[in-house]
Amino acid sequence: MSGSGFFADDVPILANRRVQAGQTIRFALPADGPGVEPQPEIPVRVVYEDAFAVVLEKPPHLAVHPTLNYPRDTLANGYAAWAAAHGESPVFRPVNRIDKDTSGLVLAAKNGYAAPLLAEGVEKLYYAIVEGKLPLGPGVIDAPIGRREDSIIGRCVTPEGKPSRTEYTILRAAQGLSLAACVPVTGRTHQIRVHFASIGHPLAGDDLYGGHRDRIARQALHCARQSFRVPAYSEVPGGIRLETPVEEHARTVAVESPLPEDMRALLDAEI
Repeated sequence: MSGSGFFADDVPILANRRVQAGQTIRFALPADGPGVEPQPEIPVRVVYEDAFAVVLEKPPHLAVHPTLNYPRDTLANGYAAWAAAHGESPVFRPVNRIDKDTSGLVLAAKNGYAAPLLAEGVEKLYYAIVEGKLPLGPGVIDAPIGRREDSIIGRCVTPEGKPSRTEYTILRAAQGLSLAACVPVTGRTHQIRVHFASIGHPLAGDDLYGGHRDRIARQALHCARQSFRVPAYSEVPGGIRLETPVEEHARTVAVESPLPEDMRALLDAEI
């Protein structure tokens, strides 16, 4: 909304003035900066959008955010171009980040106010194709993860690591591969990849952790489902109106993404 500062029923809120239950509080969020370089040539597939959140479907082989190694040609660059074309802030605020060669859903907040709200209740489901035949049904890998001494990016299971837990269900197993539905209860770097490698079943294609790339050219990992809580709101001239308390009025949103072609082809050929 236009204006600056905080207002209660359109009256400026002063330090010596209490607000009362039932009043309408109005304020404007600070303006965002320019964000990263827009690249309209990077296609952006939006699978869900509201006033607070946007969910993108990331293909494999695309980094989420610019880094020293990938200053351009990232999902963030494509998002900046998409946002500018749709009158949105170009600043990319991913609530979850997936590896460059992992495919699937990326949840992002549309503003700084929404980011912590979305992060509090997000739940993710991944599909992984791992090497070797695992028993059908549920399982748990509960093992601490820390940095590997021989690698800048690599991780490993180590007693000095942070507590890490992955819950999974093996859905199919045949011909030396198993399809696992995975819930990373904690959110450590490379968690699913490291955990399955630690029990002797690295992800297909994950050569960083012992997998082989003869059947797929990247780690067979896909973020297939995300659920999160979104505040209840209504649109008003120049902005939105929130219902409070925010948590009591929030609703749950669930977004799903099918397996990408390369993982489907691997399953069709081998399982």
